Amino acid sequence: MFSIKVDCRFAVLAFSAFVFAGVISTQAQSGPIVVYEDHHDTSPPVRDLATSAPLADDSARDNVEEFLGRRPWPVVPSSEPDPVVQRIELSKVSTTNLLNFDGVTDVDGDAPPDTNASVGATQVVETVNTSYQVFDKGTGHSVFGPAEIGSIWSGFGGDCATGPYYSDPVVLYDKAAGRWLITIIGSHDGFNTGTECVAVSASSDATGSYHRYGFSLAPNLGDYPKFGVWPDAYYASYNVFGPFSYLYAEACAYDRANMLSGGAANAVCFQNSNDFSFLPSDLDGSGIATTGEPNFFVELNPNNSSSLSLFKFSVNFANPGLSTFSGPTVINVAPYNEACGGGTCIPQPGTGQTLDSLADRLMHRLAYRNFSDHEALVVTHSVTGTKAVSSVRWYEIRSPNATPVVFQQGTFAYSNVALWMASIAMDKVGDIAFGTSGSSSSVHPSIGYTGRVPGDPLGAMESPDIIKVANGSQTGGLNRWGDYSSMSIDPSDDCTFWYAQEYIPSNGSFNWNTRLASFKFKTCH
Repeated sequence: MFSIKVDCRFAVLAFSAFVFAGVISTQAQSGPIVVYEDHHDTSPPVRDLATSAPLADDSARDNVEEFLGRRPWPVVPSSEPDPVVQRIELSKVSTTNLLNFDGVTDVDGDAPPDTNASVGATQVVETVNTSYQVFDKGTGHSVFGPAEIGSIWSGFGGDCATGPYYSDPVVLYDKAAGRWLITIIGSHDGFNTGTECVAVSASSDATGSYHRYGFSLAPNLGDYPKFGVWPDAYYASYNVFGPFSYLYAEACAYDRANMLSGGAANAVCFQNSNDFSFLPSDLDGSGIATTGEPNFFVELNPNNSSSLSLFKFSVNFANPGLSTFSGPTVINVAPYNEACGGGTCIPQPGTGQTLDSLADRLMHRLAYRNFSDHEALVVTHSVTGTKAVSSVRWYEIRSPNATPVVFQQGTFAYSNVALWMASIAMDKVGDIAFGTSGSSSSVHPSIGYTGRVPGDPLGAMESPDIIKVANGSQTGGLNRWGDYSSMSIDPSDDCTFWYAQEYIPSNGSFNWNTRLASFKFKTCH
């Protein structure tokens, strides 16, 4: 999570190995726990702040590899062949390509970029480690930045304002409110502690003022936070590490109503020691099925390779003791094996350096949508492929608030190219698309996407299209890639998909770029 200089990478790897060997806490679920804000205020417009420029000229921040905590126990692999590998080939994905342009580059000397973007009424905001930039969604032209994400908290005080270590940014557009949610972890020691820094824009303009908050969640390392927007809260998940061991997965709900108004806000959290890397559901479209519906958290089942675990989080900010985090409900899926055993094996041309699959967890986002006759969640992860070392497994889960069922699932492969680090979403008519990285011994890590329309055979994706053909492989002993990408839906038409992912323009390390691309299915109007 937090930045460690690359010349200390072997110490980081040794720490990670120790975490793997650590004993899992015997604690089961604990909570609800109320986390009080450290401080809140409202900023001047960020376009008027003395924003911090990217840190490329700061040698203390050059070439740093972000810490990533791993699941500390193995999952028994499946001995069965993958039964949902897509074996039929459909025609090229039936979309119209729109914008396609470069985003933020590695101006800070951080890796991996944690590429994440979201789209609002008129703008697209991209966050990476540790910068952000605002683009006009109609043209792709920059309207602000790049600037340090930490500069949003300029004058705020504490770790959010002064860092100097930042990591794991997330940006989401709150479609119902027309506001931006930008989060990042700030730390003064870069290793042991952290503050969750949460900013909610005061308008739909991402260059305007923000209601700013800092939350010291625990005296431990809250790694890999992921967020989801829901009507009653901003929900988040963390993997919490102590100095020498994994402690628990934490699920938190932040008081959305008060944050939208700029008032005092608390969080309500639960801790589960036998789980790892939850994803909270993030709302697409106009609303949910029923008032008070819980937010859904899903993880790969930490005990086997043939199911997912679903939890329901119902928060009560007025009386936190009435909040509940219930589950798991086990959702049986087709057996799979984690790509690269959950670790590193993605090939690249011209180098023996392989890349991290990050296949031990589901990939951001867990996208939720309510249709008139059903509710659906879509999500992906990386699994062992039949044509290459990694393929993308994807799911559409229906009826999550009743009896969850896998409506369709598939494992998508393309030629001998390893596909991984995907992100998925669904538009208003039920079209599904995911973007992904793809690499092989002859193809530099490039960016593409695929999708399907409701009339396609269940479990099948159409043949992919290319977003960016890369010209470089990542070298220099740096195997981290991602650690996530993002597929989002334009709220203006509820049809246009926006994908953000990294690529390497030429062989090297700490020289990544990002690409943003938009497209829509021809049947969505």
